[in-house]
Amino acid sequence: MQAIKSIVIVVFSLLTSVVLLAQDAAVQPENVFTSNGKLGVVVAVLVTILAGIIFYLVSLDKKISQLEKKK
Repeated sequence: MQAIKSIVIVVFSLLTSVVLLAQDAAVQPENVFTSNGKLGVVVAVLVTILAGIIFYLVSLDKKISQLEKKK
């Protein structure tokens, strides 16, 4: 039982140290987008997706309203 506890502690310590090292080497997303000039593309894609969702919800609301009026 003691051996299992010590193995778990060692594995946990190794995983924690790997995660901490990975956070230091991580590239910041805002630096990647602004350095490559892709921030505008990301914003355009998000606006397009949001506009599509809004258009779909409005058209769905109109169809539901028409069905309610028929009853």
